[in-house]
Amino acid sequence: MTTAPPCSPAQSAAARRTTYREVLAEPRFRLLFVTRVVGVTAGSLRITTFSVLVFTGTGSALLSALAFGAGFLPQLFGSLLFGSLADRLPPRALIVGGFLVEGAAAALLALVRLPTAAGLALVALVALATPVFSGASARLVARWLSGDAYVLGRSLNNLASSGAQLFGLALGGAVVEALGPRQALAIGAALNLVCAAAVRLRMPRVPVEREERGDASGHTGGGAVRNSLRGGTTLLRDRAVRRLLLAQWLPSAFVAGAEGLIVAYTGAHGFPAGSYAILLAGLPVGMLVGDLLVGRLLRPSTRERLVVPLIALMGVPLIGFAAEPGRLLAAVLLLCSGCGFAYGLGLQREFLAALPERGQGQAFGLLGSGHMTLQGVGPVCFGAITAASGTGGAMALAGVGSLLTAAWVLTWRRARPTAGPTV
Repeated sequence: MTTAPPCSPAQSAAARRTTYREVLAEPRFRLLFVTRVVGVTAGSLRITTFSVLVFTGTGSALLSALAFGAGFLPQLFGSLLFGSLADRLPPRALIVGGFLVEGAAAALLALVRLPTAAGLALVALVALATPVFSGASARLVARWLSGDAYVLGRSLNNLASSGAQLFGLALGGAVVEALGPRQALAIGAALNLVCAAAVRLRMPRVPVEREERGDASGHTGGGAVRNSLRGGTTLLRDRAVRRLLLAQWLPSAFVAGAEGLIVAYTGAHGFPAGSYAILLAGLPVGMLVGDLLVGRLLRPSTRERLVVPLIALMGVPLIGFAAEPGRLLAAVLLLCSGCGFAYGLGLQREFLAALPERGQGQAFGLLGSGHMTLQGVGPVCFGAITAASGTGGAMALAGVGSLLTAAWVLTWRRARPTAGPTV
């Protein structure tokens, strides 16, 4: 009788199911997690309040939408142009600098009555730099956590983003109503300053090793833009990395396209005032539930086997909007769709294993910025479809897009080992 070869310590650590408590026991990650929660809250407060400020000053729904999108759409370009800096500069300095830049932008919007165009340009410039700061933070998570702890660390960051965005929206509405938009922006600036001080005082200095100063292609010469373009091109040319990036970008982009139509859907169906808030909360609440259940209860190998079914779960409920459901059923469908976002947990180890040893910061920045950019493009694309199909039909088409993505992912994952890095 043959026996299986013994697992190495690294394989055993990767296969072992970790708990959220164990991940949060790492003090350096805990600091990053807490400041991320506060920082995302401040960012959500800044973006939504600035959108309100623009609408109040101009009365233009288009300019208000541009004010909201300006914080997201430029991020992909920022990653391609400056992403290599996430690997070439000390991460603590980058993270502190990121909080200070975002705080300074919020303070400037609060204290100075800038022309609308200047305000939009300022928000867009901050968005261009965001992938550098977020890439440095994600690189530290990959350095300090390994195996299943790394996957749950990413899960906690997703939970932080969803929860903090919800809280930021609620806080923004309350503060704007009570104090006014400029005071709300000032509060966001103060929150960013607190985060910068906490990271500067509590996080140990992490030096950049000489071999880490190159980009994803291994080159160290040239300026930041040249290295960033070279590194981004190298990442996107790698078939495994490109597939894993698209697998993480496309489903959320389709769902974001449907999410962008929720307000129009409630208006077209004559739902009571305020119903759009309930429907908008469905997706992030579903994301919280899905990440908690999948991250806490399932083993790593099970999460990786469920990637395709969970992507399909994002799309199937949205197809139900073709039947023009009422308010309660629509909220349930969106909640179920949000649970499918947990599919990303099953791709985290595979994505990390596919990355080159150098350039991980840029890769994580590219992943995050691609998410943000495509989530900004999705609503525009599906919004254009509503003239022909109506809001329910357009949301259903977004669900079909997610199902097609699930089928595409299945074609290159079904014959592979669950944790292997190659495709």
